[in-house]
Amino acid sequence: MDDGFLTTLEMLFQHVVVDSLSKVIFLNVAFWSDRQVPLVVLWLMFGATWFTLRFRFVNLRGFRHAIDCVRGRYTRPEDHGEISHFQALSAALSGTVGLGNIAGVAVAVGIGGPGAMFWMVIAGFLGMSSKFAEVTLAQRFRIQRSDGHVSGGPQHYLREGLEQQGYPRLGRVLAPLFALMCIGGSLGGGNMFQANQSYAQWKEVLPILDGPTGAVVFGFLLAVLVGLVIIGGIRRIGEVASTLVPVMCLLYMACGFLIVLLHIEKLPESLVLIVRDGFTGAAAAGGFVGVLIQGFRRALFSNEAGCGSSPIVHSAARTEEPVREGFVALLEPFVDTVIVCATTGIVLVVTGAYNAPGAGKGIAMTSWAFATVFPWFPILLSLTAFLFAFSTMISWSYYGEQCWAHLFGVRSILLYKLLFLVFTWLGAIFEAQAVLDFGDMMILGMAFPNLVGVFLLSGVVRRDLDAYWAKLRAGEFPRR
Repeated sequence: MDDGFLTTLEMLFQHVVVDSLSKVIFLNVAFWSDRQVPLVVLWLMFGATWFTLRFRFVNLRGFRHAIDCVRGRYTRPEDHGEISHFQALSAALSGTVGLGNIAGVAVAVGIGGPGAMFWMVIAGFLGMSSKFAEVTLAQRFRIQRSDGHVSGGPQHYLREGLEQQGYPRLGRVLAPLFALMCIGGSLGGGNMFQANQSYAQWKEVLPILDGPTGAVVFGFLLAVLVGLVIIGGIRRIGEVASTLVPVMCLLYMACGFLIVLLHIEKLPESLVLIVRDGFTGAAAAGGFVGVLIQGFRRALFSNEAGCGSSPIVHSAARTEEPVREGFVALLEPFVDTVIVCATTGIVLVVTGAYNAPGAGKGIAMTSWAFATVFPWFPILLSLTAFLFAFSTMISWSYYGEQCWAHLFGVRSILLYKLLFLVFTWLGAIFEAQAVLDFGDMMILGMAFPNLVGVFLLSGVVRRDLDAYWAKLRAGEFPRR
């Protein structure tokens, strides 16, 4: 892709998208505040858009190279790290591809209408740039701990990176703040919420599980399964995730693809409706602004681009080139949002579930849409929901573990793992809504200290990217 085309693309993007978003953000702050739109959504939207321009559409021009990296075309046996590029991507996806891809999309479409899907895809595209930046930094500033394991993520680049840029005091504040929020998020939204929602779905399919005894048994069995994986560390998590994530994504997408095929005559009009409604906002929620914000909100909450979670696992990938893992990471929002979330959204539109009186809300709407074609799908959805929840939990256990070790030392990691399993069990037993809300707040709150650091370190990322791209074009990286 030549520089002239990129310059033209940047100008077009600046005039059409950035200017539109700027007007929406600055002219409608009162509109959004009245509707309790979280400030973190605006923060993540701004970051994703700015990084896309800052790195000259790395999400587009680096897409093919990212796939080559995941395939191992540039991997060498002597590279430093603990897991492969594919395992790192799978482990990161297992932390983001979850119940939000099933239930959350239905909520966004139910509130904002089909047009929310259009902006969800745009947000996923922009979020690829945020992932690239934060993961590149995580690889660049990773360390080898005293126990021999690799450790990286915002808790490191916020401290060491900002110190190198002349902001040591800021780094000493942001790094522990991020780590504390990550631990809270791992125990709440990344653990208890997943266990709670998984149990809620299964007890509908197996009434024998309904009741206190069923909750206790389900929670205990889930804790045992999670424990068998996380006790083995990142290598075990990477092995399980690299098998589980492709299977559960392909299983879910295959059902969605079959439904679209069976409604193929409605697909063209459904796609037109999604795009048109994205700008007219006829569905609801205050017109264009409401539809746009619902789409961005769902996408950013789903792929967590800019929150700083997945850089922790990507830092363990085997490579000597930090930028290379950044390329791998930009595939994450694409799979999570542009593929999996879009599958849910298109099914909801072609089946008419988004405005069907008896479809329900959230995961019930998705279940209703699939059940119109596959009457047995609620059972499969329960299995899928369990796999999504399980995969999210094992990845978030690693995120919390790394931040725990950063704050309290390597020797206390076992204590964290035991605490994580106790919260798994409690998540199935108790609603604990306050704890779950706290966990969600922590996960999204991570974006504030993380993006401050990434903004200040973006010059480092840009220099590394330009140097890497020049070497790649010159053929200095041998391919396998």
